[in-house]
Amino acid sequence: MKNLNRRDFFKSAALGVSLTVLGTSKAKGSDKMLSDDRLGILVDTDVCVGCRHCEWACRVAHNLPTPDLDNYSDNSVFKEYRRPDAGSLTVVNKFENEKNPLLPIHVKVQCMHCERPACVSACIVGALTKGDDGSVVWDDDKCIGCRYCMVACPFQIPTYDYDRSIDPHIRKCDLCTDRRKNDELPACVNICPNEALLFGKRDAVLAVAKTRVKRKSDVYVNHIYGEHEVGGTSWMYIARKSFDKLNMPHLAANPAPGISESIQHGIFAYFVPPVTLYALLGTIMWITKRRSGDDDELISDEEEKGKGGKL
Repeated sequence: MKNLNRRDFFKSAALGVSLTVLGTSKAKGSDKMLSDDRLGILVDTDVCVGCRHCEWACRVAHNLPTPDLDNYSDNSVFKEYRRPDAGSLTVVNKFENEKNPLLPIHVKVQCMHCERPACVSACIVGALTKGDDGSVVWDDDKCIGCRYCMVACPFQIPTYDYDRSIDPHIRKCDLCTDRRKNDELPACVNICPNEALLFGKRDAVLAVAKTRVKRKSDVYVNHIYGEHEVGGTSWMYIARKSFDKLNMPHLAANPAPGISESIQHGIFAYFVPPVTLYALLGTIMWITKRRSGDDDELISDEEEKGKGGKL
């Protein structure tokens, strides 16, 4: 009975840990109050000429391997659609302009800095956070490399240093946080020669976008991409062509955080780190091993008794 009670005790302890770890809590990732001073950037695709200077400036600002600026005049890169990657946090793509083939449409792509970011909700250790300024930033000291953010992002933006075996990072646009701390504009905005990028408070930027669309209704489609998609984004676009034809994902206005947020924050509601789950598994293994040992001892005792009877 002593061994049985001990086993029952550890079973109860394991069950208690399981309930603690798997206990539910209110999802927090999408509850953050948004500041009225949060920032926004408007991409006016009708003004962008595809010079790709923004790509170059972004690499320089983030200390990424950077070709000479002269190399960015190579338009052969536009033959294939490109996505941001670990070496390029923003890229520009070219699309056909049916109304005027001589003036193609160029679209800059980067992290959208969602108002209600799914990546923040999916991150189980709080490595991704939404700042009061609207930026979504990554903390490499907290990241455990689970890459849930990559799966959760509706825009498929975060990338990973798969080629780095030591200290790999999640990489994406951070709205040039370090530059802005020094009262500098984001690198892409600062270098844009045609002022295709408008930076400021989100409400003010959105007002400008609405004015441009209204004044040039014969040029722009009546849609500001990012105003409502997945609850709104910091980056917004206006264009003369439907956005689904510009490879912009068709997304509803509902914020992206949902089931993933409830599960992840439920599991880690009490900041129980993954090591606790391993400890739980170790406890279960110990119980199983102990039970096996008790059974072996019982068999040995019976065998000894059997031998004694024969004598």
